[in-house]
Amino acid sequence: MSTKDTTKGSNTLSQVLADARRHMQEREKTYREKALKMYPHVCGRCGREFSGKQLRELTVHHRDHNHDNNPPDGSNWELLCIYCHDNEHGRLEVAEAYENGAPSRESVASDFSHKPFAALEALLKSKEKGDK
Repeated sequence: MSTKDTTKGSNTLSQVLADARRHMQEREKTYREKALKMYPHVCGRCGREFSGKQLRELTVHHRDHNHDNNPPDGSNWELLCIYCHDNEHGRLEVAEAYENGAPSRESVASDFSHKPFAALEALLKSKEKGDK
């Protein structure tokens, strides 16, 4: 592949990524602005209030986790601070992992083959014999 082809492919990819980011920001801007007009500027989980520059820390969370589901009445949205929003998505990931058959704590513990204290008893006995 020539340098010219690589540059052309790189530019095309950059353009696609830029278009996708712009589209996401435009879509987000519309429902974010609507949600900020509809709801008080308070995190729905921790109750922290936001105003001024701090308002950027308040995010719109989609209750059904579908970012394309933006009903005009805002029934799928709730305002969460960035920390509570991250926590909510983290909880979802953990729940999905366990639903998909994550191993139990006991089975994980039994899978460890390394036993760091396996030879400790023998070492202590040989040391006692050497001390006598």
